[in-house]
Amino acid sequence: MLEFLRQPWTWYVAGTLIGLTVPALLILGNKHFGISANLRHACAACLPANIKFFKYDWKKEIWNFFFVGGVIIGAFFATQFLSNPEPVQVAPALLAELKGYGIEDHSKLLPRELFSIESLFTLRGFIMLVVGGFLVGFGARYAGGCTSGHAIMGISDLQVPSVIATASFMVGGFIMANLILPSILRL
Repeated sequence: MLEFLRQPWTWYVAGTLIGLTVPALLILGNKHFGISANLRHACAACLPANIKFFKYDWKKEIWNFFFVGGVIIGAFFATQFLSNPEPVQVAPALLAELKGYGIEDHSKLLPRELFSIESLFTLRGFIMLVVGGFLVGFGARYAGGCTSGHAIMGISDLQVPSVIATASFMVGGFIMANLILPSILRL
């Protein structure tokens, strides 16, 4: 059974399971799917209530903390017990391109040259991890939700702002991956 779980799931099985999360949350508790709101809930729980943005009953959203906790525990469990021990398969053309950027570690899903404590103290690592993380967080709050909230929950609710936000996320991702990221990787 574990060997079966270690294999990548086909898109239509994984997509169906993710898609069924939306009606399950709505039917079981009238809850909306999304991750980025948890930062607001955590700040509302920890910061003084005199900040208007954090002045609401965050305890009604406590289920969301359990959801994120489940994501973290599930990710830990999957990496410890279900991960495939074989090296990540990367297309030869991409390997050549990555080598030109100084990325040669392909043993894990995330290359150590980009995602490690050591790389955080380089200009390239700082831009990608700190500046990129700030922009993703700012964008998620500015758009009123993250990609999972808009693309999975919002579009399934037929909300026009979610369609616009998701299209903007996609355009931004294409621009980043094809125009901006190669310049950052050359640093």
